[in-house]
Amino acid sequence: MSSAVEISVVVPVFDEEQNLRPLHAEVVRALEPLGASWELILVDDRSRDRSFAVMLELWREDPHVRIVRFRARCGQTAALAAGFDQARGRIVVTIDGDLQNDPADIPRLVAELGRGYDLVAGWRKARHDGFVLRRLPSRIANRLIMLVTGVGIHDTGCTLKAFRREIVERLPIYAEQHRFLPAMSAGSGARIAELVVNHRARRFGRSKYGLGRATRVLLDLLSIKMLTSFTRQPLQYFALLSLPFFTMLLVFVASVAMSARAVDFDNAWGSVALVVFTLFFMLCLFFLLLGLLAELAVKASGMHRARTHRILVTAYEQAAR
Repeated sequence: MSSAVEISVVVPVFDEEQNLRPLHAEVVRALEPLGASWELILVDDRSRDRSFAVMLELWREDPHVRIVRFRARCGQTAALAAGFDQARGRIVVTIDGDLQNDPADIPRLVAELGRGYDLVAGWRKARHDGFVLRRLPSRIANRLIMLVTGVGIHDTGCTLKAFRREIVERLPIYAEQHRFLPAMSAGSGARIAELVVNHRARRFGRSKYGLGRATRVLLDLLSIKMLTSFTRQPLQYFALLSLPFFTMLLVFVASVAMSARAVDFDNAWGSVALVVFTLFFMLCLFFLLLGLLAELAVKASGMHRARTHRILVTAYEQAAR
């Protein structure tokens, strides 16, 4: 593999034929004044237009350009993951290929990383999209994600972000999880910042987003909540699952104790009482034992210890500089 570079810019591409050359030119204008080595990784999600042909032209013209192409369409998250795998930069920047993100904001994101952050997310505070199909669903999704994950990012759907390499190396993502990268990183102890970035109206092509993605986002939100919270204290969650059965057990015992009829385990009433008591007790015990088993599995894997250690070392080295 070629030597490392300072900045890798990863761009997922799907049917962006007319946007690629202007995007490349803007990235060059944004990065050249920094005086740092860089690369532009274009990930073709099996475009149906001439996007791949334009990418090849750029690759021949500019040695900074690298190309990844899927054999079949896999989606934006898979494209970002493939770009992360190929990135050689100490800093990895993600940006959309539709020119709505402004490459001129990249130096600001990189500079913010220099203040000791591990991830800097863009915030499209003034968006130039349709309200009903884009801005309104986005606001609802952002509020819900903020509420569930506890990470105060206003615009989780903004692709324009800058990461330290150590972060993207530890983020296995799939489905629609690219929007949850800040939440997943925060679960590892990463320091996260947010910057207001420029957002522009689409000039060429059409949007690939729609309301149909809402269901997938909700399902991924549940899985991210599981990864970021449940795996840290699984016993606590299993104890909560056992709580309703424990409550019913107490109510049942109290009702039997207050019953005027003596419980005789040799008759039908006594047999039913014994079965109900045993069922509730075993359910409580079952969930508690599952919680203990999950605690042992998580601690034995060392998943949180390894991730936190990597990020803390990065923060320490940054402070030392």
